[in-house]
Amino acid sequence: MISKDITLIGVPLEEGSGRGGCAMGPAAFRLAGIIKALEGLGFRVEDSGDLRPEPAADLGERQDAKNLPVVGAFTQMLEGRTYDKAMAGFIPVIMGGDHSLSMGSVSGMARYADKVGRPLYVLWLDAHADFNTPETSPSGNIHGMPVAFFTGQAEFAPILDRNRPLVDPRNVFQVGIRSVDEIERKLIARHGVNVFDMRAIDEHGIAAIMRQVIDTVSAANGLLHVSLDVDFLDPDIAPGVGTTVPGGATFREAHLIMEMLHDTGLVASVDLVELNPFLDDRGKSARIMVELTASLFGRRVLDRPTRSG
Repeated sequence: MISKDITLIGVPLEEGSGRGGCAMGPAAFRLAGIIKALEGLGFRVEDSGDLRPEPAADLGERQDAKNLPVVGAFTQMLEGRTYDKAMAGFIPVIMGGDHSLSMGSVSGMARYADKVGRPLYVLWLDAHADFNTPETSPSGNIHGMPVAFFTGQAEFAPILDRNRPLVDPRNVFQVGIRSVDEIERKLIARHGVNVFDMRAIDEHGIAAIMRQVIDTVSAANGLLHVSLDVDFLDPDIAPGVGTTVPGGATFREAHLIMEMLHDTGLVASVDLVELNPFLDDRGKSARIMVELTASLFGRRVLDRPTRSG
């Protein structure tokens, strides 16, 4: 890893998803022991609390980008907080919150990467491509738009400076995808997003795919932002998410990804998103997400504490 200092940023944002529950995510991660897990691996962990911005008065309500004043305000505050913490030498770990928060976290890291003169790459571990725009979205829920936003393909409102550093779509690696809208599929292909769907994982194996991602980022001396959605995992493993899609990654596949990433030292920031404790089974999904985070920061599967019962 780049630093031994981690800052936890809670983002109790659910307005991007169209249903309640994700706002409880940061509290669930804390209750699941994320601080203890990371400190146990030798990291200095700062909990910077939860963001609670007022809705952005200059962003009007609209049906094709629902709850824009709230999502926009979180985006603005999180972009600044992520950038500031990265500049201060921390690895930002953003605890969501729905996936619209990545509009802010990835944009903040893009500004940081531009400042230090390194390209930013994004590993998007998700069932969904999230490359919609207000014009293409079937629902108008902004949590389906963040990748289009931080790559500059969805400038649908004056949320952040149009001249801000963006992520090259060709620097985005989407792994585990299995639910894509038809127009999204065309947009992804047009802009050169790298997509490894579940069939690719089945055919080639997750290790081969991750070696390709890692080799690309390493060759460019890039920084890597990892965005982990609960629905990347199969819902039998992690049911606590409002957008379940059958046929997701297995427990071992997910851990192998994290272990391989840890070995590279390339990870500069992390999103943990779409955890909905209201839909979870006695904290099961929160605990698994914390275990995966611990693997990303150096814990091996054999080092996991055993639990009786």
